[in-house]
Amino acid sequence: MEHSLSVYFGLTLILGGACAYLMGRNFAENWRPVWQVVLGGAGLALGVRFLHFALFQEPLLTPYGYLADAVTLVALGLIGFRLARTDAMTSRYYWLYEKTSPFSWREKPRT
Repeated sequence: MEHSLSVYFGLTLILGGACAYLMGRNFAENWRPVWQVVLGGAGLALGVRFLHFALFQEPLLTPYGYLADAVTLVALGLIGFRLARTDAMTSRYYWLYEKTSPFSWREKPRT
């Protein structure tokens, strides 16, 4: 289909990606394990594939289409998860941890 790439950017990256990012942040803020982000992203990819099908008459469950959506959404969910978990660890336990990058923290040196 000629508009497949623009639909991918619009639905998967912008709409689904925002949902996946917020899902990852929510899971991190509620202290859920990271494997739930992977399951949630896989489920969200099914919903995004349905929107591709219902709105733009794309095939519903092609292996390539679902895999592309799932990998994208899980990756964005994991980014949101890690950013929120880093913020939580360094702000709630500021006396124990310091931020080393947006995605990581380390134990503060003992003085």
